[in-house]
Amino acid sequence: MSETPSSTIDPYEFLKIELNPDGASLTRNYQVPSVPPCPVVEPHAPPEEQQAISKDLPLNPATNTSLRLYLPHPPPPSKIPLLIYIHGGGFILYHPSTIFFHYSCNSLSASLPAVVASVDYRLAPEHRLPAAYDDAIDAIKWAQAQAQNPAQSDPWLRDYVDFDKTFLMGSSSGGNIVYFAGLRALDLDLSPLNIRGILMNAPYFSGTQRSTSELRWVNDRILPLPANDLMWALSLPEGADRDHEYCNPTAADAVHGEKIGRLPLCFVNGYGGDPLVDKQRELVGLLKARGVHVDAHFVDDGFHAVELFDPEKAKALREKIKGFIHAATSKSTL
Repeated sequence: MSETPSSTIDPYEFLKIELNPDGASLTRNYQVPSVPPCPVVEPHAPPEEQQAISKDLPLNPATNTSLRLYLPHPPPPSKIPLLIYIHGGGFILYHPSTIFFHYSCNSLSASLPAVVASVDYRLAPEHRLPAAYDDAIDAIKWAQAQAQNPAQSDPWLRDYVDFDKTFLMGSSSGGNIVYFAGLRALDLDLSPLNIRGILMNAPYFSGTQRSTSELRWVNDRILPLPANDLMWALSLPEGADRDHEYCNPTAADAVHGEKIGRLPLCFVNGYGGDPLVDKQRELVGLLKARGVHVDAHFVDDGFHAVELFDPEKAKALREKIKGFIHAATSKSTL
């Protein structure tokens, strides 16, 4: 079945967006707060909570992209991994400063511990894919430049990062972005940077053929099917449908073939109540078929982006990520 099942949801109203008269830009009306970076420890935070400090840095002035950098506080006694993080939002919404992504990265940095570089990439439809993939590669090249030139590098990276332990992580559409950035990175000489693993939390994939989970959760309260379709329509290259390689993991497998088998260790996390879970399982199967070592975690409960709303799910995800990074940077076997 490829037709959209019946739904009364207006995706523009659901997403709080309006398509402008030019047909190529959005007015975004959602009421999700943004927060500034926190260069000092939160003064009213409970003392038992681990802390991180943060600051914003420019990435590529030509594309007006930037990074929000997070450092555990107090700083660790030895060098720690670098986690290049790509936020979610269906390619069309949000920024690293969006409150739930800011605090998610803050907690990741403190608990792993790791220096986290959260990328403020260009959004669609103003900048359709592959613009976000380009920006992710800019972030990887920025990290390489930091590693190559310690005299000119940011002190947080120079003093605290082990560039041999670099990871790419993304949630939802960010999971899609790090997958394709990881594939592109295979063609680059990134020395002395070493990407040890790619972490995809509830990665965002679909296709023209409806999956069972998409049909089961047509009117999902987080990601209803009409909103899902609209975000893809606004993000994919002009004229492309959901069987484009950027959207359909089977199409990407056909395009990239054996190259996929060269990817580093991969982590995939998914939830049973997510309309995208079947496509996430499909991705895991394709990766394993190409010989990629995949650390896959699927639970029956939960929903898309549940870790942004449920502290226990967030804690469980951080523990899984911590275990993956430990295994990927030691002699342990996943």
